Amino acid sequence: MNISQPTLLVDEKKCRKNILKMLKKAESHKLIFRPHFKTHQSLEIGKWFKELGTNKITVSSLKMAEYFSCQWKDITVAFPLNILEMHTVNELAKKITLNVCIENIESIQFLKKRLKHKINFFLKVDIGYHRTGINAINDNLINSILKEAEKNPLINFLGFLGHAGHTYKSRNKKEINKRHNRSLKIMRNLKEKFIKKFPKLIVSVGDTPSCSVAENFLGVDEIRPGNFVFYDLTQNMIGSNNISQVAVAMACPIVALHKDRQEIVIYGGGIHFSKDKMIEKNRDIYGKIVKRKKNGWGDLIPGIYVKSLSQEHGIISCTKSFIEHHKIGDYLMILPVHSCMAVDAMQNLLTLDGKLLSKL
Repeated sequence: MNISQPTLLVDEKKCRKNILKMLKKAESHKLIFRPHFKTHQSLEIGKWFKELGTNKITVSSLKMAEYFSCQWKDITVAFPLNILEMHTVNELAKKITLNVCIENIESIQFLKKRLKHKINFFLKVDIGYHRTGINAINDNLINSILKEAEKNPLINFLGFLGHAGHTYKSRNKKEINKRHNRSLKIMRNLKEKFIKKFPKLIVSVGDTPSCSVAENFLGVDEIRPGNFVFYDLTQNMIGSNNISQVAVAMACPIVALHKDRQEIVIYGGGIHFSKDKMIEKNRDIYGKIVKRKKNGWGDLIPGIYVKSLSQEHGIISCTKSFIEHHKIGDYLMILPVHSCMAVDAMQNLLTLDGKLLSKL
């Protein structure tokens, strides 16, 4: 493999296996599978989902919805509606089934004035992450938004949507399940309140830790996991996956060796990995090195990790023995802390057989 600069490699076999496993889980629980495409951001990888029968997707922006709308006709934008992008909303609504997220009455009122084509909307609910969403016990606001929406035949209420992003604070499967079950209870209570008036409403949840680990989806109709397609070190740390399931690795050239301080400098910095980190044994870790193999990569190399990142530089903490087995011009294979951010930072992805995958 010819590596001359930081290159994000995709193990297609692992990736397809991750997709199939999550799809089968959704099917086993009779759930709608609407994967989040913000992780891979690639039309080519999207086709791997299509081959297995997926026909609905989630994205994180209207720009991303535009990108995927050439191949996908049912798209949920899992981000609070930005009313300043109404032109894009109308253009998308004209050609696809567009589902947006609402959490305030101002957005509904704005849609009433500017919307030209039919759209669906979810009420975004805070189910514990406290990032965005309506407080689930704020019946007055929920009823006000629904009443306002009923005034416009172009606005159709789909149901309640939540993201249990706080599962990322977990450090084992038991903690993931605990947070997940609390979130589900919030959504079930809402569903019980409104199902009589809106018998077709659905409950949509989505976070990779819960969808990977949990087996209780009582009251849920749809799941929207995203990171699972690649997984990463963070998911492994919190108990969502095995390290063998991580389907991306950054290949970074070695540009300097410093035996005196047991460090290697790589061409690969914050603009490639992002600066997301994890803390392990009181150490900041921005990536971990894996063994290179002819057809990809293998196990983690114990004690060898990315200790710091600047714009283009990455500093590897290692042993003198590790340095002695490498030279300037070699490259290292590094698993990212957060694959979504690493993908977003890179212009393209490269499969292990040399196929370039374009992305948004």
